[in-house]
Amino acid sequence: MLDNVAETNFKNESPTDFTVLRNIRLFEEALSSVKSLIEAKELEAHPIVAGKAEWGKTTIESQDPAIPTLALGKVNFADRTIADKALISLQSGAKGWADTPPKERAEIIRKIANLMREKRYFLTALIICECGKPWMEADGDVVEAIDFCDYYAAQMEKLGEPQKLVEVMGEHNIYFYQPRGVALVIGPWNFPLAIPCGMTVAALVTGNVTILKPAEQSSLIAFEFAKLVLEAGVPSDAFAFLPGDGEEIGAHLVQDRNIDLICFTGSKAVGLWIIEQASKRIDDQRTIKKVIAEMGGKNAIIIDEDADLDEAVKGVLYSAFGFAGQKCSACSRVIAVGDCYEPFLKRLCAGANDLIVGDPKRPETFLGPVIDVESQQRLLERIKKATEENSLAFQGEVPQEGYFVPATIFKDVAADSPIWSDELFGPVLACTRANSFTEAIELANNSEYALTGAVFSRSPNNLVLATKEFKVGNLYLNRGSTGAIVQRHPFGGFKMSGVGSKAGGPDYLLQFLEPRVVTENTMRRGFTPELL
Repeated sequence: MLDNVAETNFKNESPTDFTVLRNIRLFEEALSSVKSLIEAKELEAHPIVAGKAEWGKTTIESQDPAIPTLALGKVNFADRTIADKALISLQSGAKGWADTPPKERAEIIRKIANLMREKRYFLTALIICECGKPWMEADGDVVEAIDFCDYYAAQMEKLGEPQKLVEVMGEHNIYFYQPRGVALVIGPWNFPLAIPCGMTVAALVTGNVTILKPAEQSSLIAFEFAKLVLEAGVPSDAFAFLPGDGEEIGAHLVQDRNIDLICFTGSKAVGLWIIEQASKRIDDQRTIKKVIAEMGGKNAIIIDEDADLDEAVKGVLYSAFGFAGQKCSACSRVIAVGDCYEPFLKRLCAGANDLIVGDPKRPETFLGPVIDVESQQRLLERIKKATEENSLAFQGEVPQEGYFVPATIFKDVAADSPIWSDELFGPVLACTRANSFTEAIELANNSEYALTGAVFSRSPNNLVLATKEFKVGNLYLNRGSTGAIVQRHPFGGFKMSGVGSKAGGPDYLLQFLEPRVVTENTMRRGFTPELL
């Protein structure tokens, strides 16, 4: 194993300790504050262009997925006219932002982190209400957003310094970076602050003027973040916020000739469409669009015969059912080796039966609702069909009100079953037995995705084998498959899980930059002192 650790002045933000009574009270106060804003109808989101509010023709209401009858606030959608206005504004500000010294840009991004620290409990409470995340999950979302700001700021300070290359007599060579231009960030709803924040500040700190197009379902929390971006000092002509329908405003921006970089997190279908569209040159388009896309997974956890089943059950339950399985890193397949299969499955189902299901605004809730009615109906239909084709090992109970889907576990699932291969993005788990650890790795690798995976084993040899042969972007040994932390676990996969380097890692910002080399002949003959 490597012993060297990269030097950095970055330190991870600490999660909230909910065993401390004071923290619980502060959290409850934040939830009460958000509730008051909802009742007063003061929560809203709308486009921001050149630092000013814009208003499109379409307005929707953001819903609480645990209480769908509760309207949280109004969200006004940008239209194509507003989007084009944003592009004109950003193009006018591109040179000024690119010429801003990297250290100055980094300090602005750090200020965003500090502003989020000041509003930490409020932001967390809003995530709980708008996206149905339980307390710890929502807190982790805000922590990760803060980490992205601080980490990318530190990284840019290093990248902003020109590097000397090989020096030879009579020649001076330097290597440096410039921003790509206009960046489009398309964020997901499942990490409604962390991921849009991470992609946005990565684009901004590297000197790209940036559009943030959030997911429709999480526009309120994204709007709060957008306001902090401008409050921190990002120039009004370097950032635009455009909530809107993905099929309309998102597609319009993806296909615009003036977009130089697209950073996307979401479904495989949309990600592949973006890559396809970006490859098509439009008349007068002067750059080849760069695409950074994270597109999901069908992640497996292997339980070895000698595994600590207490730890394995705990790891699988959290990885499969945390935030109702709505994570690209969530475990949706379990492969247990040999004789441990039946006892593991029995204990897993018993553990699933003990999960606390309900409104995530309650501190004890573990399993909350899925994001919206479309997700609920899609998942219930897939579960119903899978029940007709597979053996149901466990299915929990859920409240009648809200977009809840029961924790569901299938056993003895065949490798050619859709429930084994398709990403469902919900609290649905497929389990099977392998005759050997080698066969388990083969089953785990038999997927079009390669994002995360985990292994529970006491065998050093099998852990080494998994490290070499379990081909995923993030492999976890003797722990669950979710919960990546900035710098400690740079995150991202390959195959159909995405294209691009790992978020929260040392080479992530390089994707937002173009390298340049300048070579000077220093053996010139004479000089013109009057020009000094």
